[in-house]
Amino acid sequence: MSRTEARRRSTGDGHIAVIQGVKYRKDAEVIDETPAAYKSIDLVMQAQRDLVEVVHALCRLVCVKG
Repeated sequence: MSRTEARRRSTGDGHIAVIQGVKYRKDAEVIDETPAAYKSIDLVMQAQRDLVEVVHALCRLVCVKG
């Protein structure tokens, strides 16, 4: 979704619940970086399974904007 749509749809409490355990700035200016604004990497990789071989999976540790 667009950044504007992500800001409109995301709530403070909902954003905090989704990004639990990740270090990030806790202000309204980064709400558009909510994970809900992005496609699921699992779904993307599943759709590309005939083109790629998954050898490692990464997890989110930090969200940096700026």
